[in-house]
Amino acid sequence: MGTRTLKAVRCPTEELSLTNCVVINEKEPNLEQHVAVYNNKHEFVFTVRMHHEVSIGSIAFSLPQRKWAGIVLGDDFKVTNYKFDKSKSCISNMTVEIDFLQKKLVDSNPYDTDKMAREFLQLFNNQAFTVGQQLVFSFSEKLFNIVVKDIETMDASILKGKPVCDDFRKKVGLLLPNSQVIFEKSDNSAVLLTGKSKTREARQSIISPDWNFEKMGIGGLDKEFSDIFRRAFASRVFPPDIVEQMGCKHVKGILLYGPPGCGKTLMARQIGKMLKAREPKIVNGPEILNKYVGESEANIRKLFADAEEEQKRLGANSGVHIIIFDEIDAICKQRGSMAGSTGVHDTVVNQLLSKIDGVEQLNNILVIGMTNRPDLIDEALLRPGRLEVKMEIGLPDEKGRIQILNIHTAKMRQHSLLAGDVDIKELAVETKNYSGAELEGLVRAAQSTAMNRHIKASNTVEVDIQTAEKLQVSRLDFMASLNNDIKPAFGTNQEDYASYIMNGIIRWGDPVSVVLEDGELLVQQTKNSDRTPLVSVLLEGPPGSGKTALAAKIAEDSQFPFIKICSPDK
Repeated sequence: MGTRTLKAVRCPTEELSLTNCVVINEKEPNLEQHVAVYNNKHEFVFTVRMHHEVSIGSIAFSLPQRKWAGIVLGDDFKVTNYKFDKSKSCISNMTVEIDFLQKKLVDSNPYDTDKMAREFLQLFNNQAFTVGQQLVFSFSEKLFNIVVKDIETMDASILKGKPVCDDFRKKVGLLLPNSQVIFEKSDNSAVLLTGKSKTREARQSIISPDWNFEKMGIGGLDKEFSDIFRRAFASRVFPPDIVEQMGCKHVKGILLYGPPGCGKTLMARQIGKMLKAREPKIVNGPEILNKYVGESEANIRKLFADAEEEQKRLGANSGVHIIIFDEIDAICKQRGSMAGSTGVHDTVVNQLLSKIDGVEQLNNILVIGMTNRPDLIDEALLRPGRLEVKMEIGLPDEKGRIQILNIHTAKMRQHSLLAGDVDIKELAVETKNYSGAELEGLVRAAQSTAMNRHIKASNTVEVDIQTAEKLQVSRLDFMASLNNDIKPAFGTNQEDYASYIMNGIIRWGDPVSVVLEDGELLVQQTKNSDRTPLVSVLLEGPPGSGKTALAAKIAEDSQFPFIKICSPDK
């Protein structure tokens, strides 16, 4: 007894379809609390509920049950009683995947998994569950689609001290009031889960696994890069639930500023490569502007469209979207500073401000702006919450110059094309106030000087193959390039002040000696004192008495890396 053939019918009420039970008539004979339904030799276990609207000889299934078991309405199915072994089939832990049932009603409200677990146990207490089973769960007036992912059962023999060899993971189990239910977001689900009754989502590191900080090709910017990492990326490395518990918001913007050729664009490019995110969107400032009304603002909105869509879909688990603005001062000038009545620049700034930190905040973006004129940028863009990390990328120091020269000569050294007399440390000392781009230019100039030695100067330009195989870049090539080819934009042009002291300084008496000695003291004060970073000196005297020559001599002896002469003709 206990085996019947019943016809599959639709669940009579919506309320019954939410119970996760199959429904039979109250007078259906020989069927108990749990039944197994057989379809194509596959067994599907259900808990039974009685209702008078289901006719005798029929069994009612909800839509999720029919989808899971492959039930076709009107077909006959073999149904038997199913008995659970209470000592081995009671569920201890059950993991379920959750998603909104209706995609139209998706929202971004957080759902407390602890409350959900309590409600789930109340609704489905003492019911059968199978791995892969689908059901509908009603919580906070929302309908969720549930798929059973994993079941672990308790073994009562453990309490008696007997060894247990069976695997605790089962295909079918019975849910009890003390079972633990763990919720896990299904793939691409937008549901936002909070609380402790949820799985720790697999957190992929945002840093590429094959990334090597030593090989990123940025020389002299170690401190700046580590500061940027601490401020902008440390919070993004942690799992979202820990960040959420701290109430921490990610840094959304970085402003890199400094003289041309110091590595701003290179650093932004390497940050994009370092992160295991989608390719960064790189925008040149002037490209945003458009002659048509409203198109400039639309271009800004398009840059953020992908980030907005992903945040709505994935919430806190959305990946990082990087937007890099080169020459950001072209589009973000102080509002009201532009002549004319169109106000295009102002509306572009307004649009950018609202996208970075407006009413609908995005927490999955990182905007990197680059400029050598930070004074032109609107102040509202520089406050915390927008481009809050302001990093000066200045001229490299001696240690930085060594790193940069090593980077640009690495291939020559690897292929034995760098002569043994080249001393990188010596070059670093000689290249005060050279930017990274100028050091790269210096290496290129030295290479071209070395190659030029192996070109035959005849009627036709051709390479001397016999000597070209012995090509090496020597110290003399670097020194020739240093003296003749590459001069630093922020360096000292010796020709400027050498013309004022072509015949030297004659110390004919105390007036000259006192000026030079006092000048030396003031130079030392500027170099060594923390309290007087700016020292001003006025030399007074009649025309032609040698004031300019003395000033040039003091400047030359100071060995300062940057000397600028300002005169009426310069």
